[in-house]
Amino acid sequence: MIKRAIKLVENDAIASAIRTIETEKAGLVALELALTNGLSVPFTSAVELIGGIAGRVIVTGVGKSGHIGSKIAASFASTGTPSFFVHPVEANHGDLGMITRDDVVVAISKSGEAAELRGILSYTRRFQIPLIAITAGATSTLARESDLVLLLPDVQEACPHGLAPTTSAVLQLAVGDALAVALLEARGFSASDFRTFHPGGKLGASLTHVRDVMHTGDRIPLVPEGTPMPEAVMTLSRKRFGCVGVLDGDGRLCGIVTEGDMARNLARDLSVLNVDDVMTREPKVIKETALATSAMALLNQHNISALIVVDDARRPSGIVHFHDLLRIGVA
Repeated sequence: MIKRAIKLVENDAIASAIRTIETEKAGLVALELALTNGLSVPFTSAVELIGGIAGRVIVTGVGKSGHIGSKIAASFASTGTPSFFVHPVEANHGDLGMITRDDVVVAISKSGEAAELRGILSYTRRFQIPLIAITAGATSTLARESDLVLLLPDVQEACPHGLAPTTSAVLQLAVGDALAVALLEARGFSASDFRTFHPGGKLGASLTHVRDVMHTGDRIPLVPEGTPMPEAVMTLSRKRFGCVGVLDGDGRLCGIVTEGDMARNLARDLSVLNVDDVMTREPKVIKETALATSAMALLNQHNISALIVVDDARRPSGIVHFHDLLRIGVA
């Protein structure tokens, strides 16, 4: 009986979750239709306005709109549009001084009648600071006072009572993301630019280039063709990368001797051989402009531990070991 009751609760929860997702999905469809209709002109104008300012994007909102606003400000900032969130209550107690005439304010409110926003609204009007509204209140105070209105569809909330901001919050977030991405694309913001603002964590690691982690100069284990194996072994041991690159007469990489190559030749007298007798010709290499993730994929694919970094003429410029990639979080 208890198991049956648990199963019924589980079924009810899944049904509720599906209703919520379907309701919010319907809201996004309505927003998409709006962007091909009346919302297209103010949205384009908002992108142009934000893209042309000398200052920052100040995002504000209270309650759930405030939480969404914080995320939107973070998205702007991480994609090349300087931005931060100002809480409207704190603004009324001194933080208005953080907003300058070079900035643009994006105010978020479903109804457009949040009393806490009045201080910022008055401030922007007094000092002629551009104001963009994100609201579903077409005739609201916020809409009337703003220079641009991104009017959201008045959609059904997923909350069964129609009270808790759910679908409306999703639409606010979607419009904020759309603005951030449109500005990113308009500026030609690249993956390298993105890494500048995301140096840490998995994302930063995935955007790191080989040149950022490779060892260079005297750290690269290299010997010329014809080098006796005992000398090559000394270089391999001293550099501690588990391999040594072999250069031809023009300084190009023509082979590599690894610990595996030596193990496979243990039956031979290595003391009377040179690197040409043992080396693997045409070894796997990588360019310094490649992503660190590409280097790790190559290492895994060929079951090797290090890659010599070469230029277009196959002249070595560095070496990267899988420990270097693990250390920055590439896995």
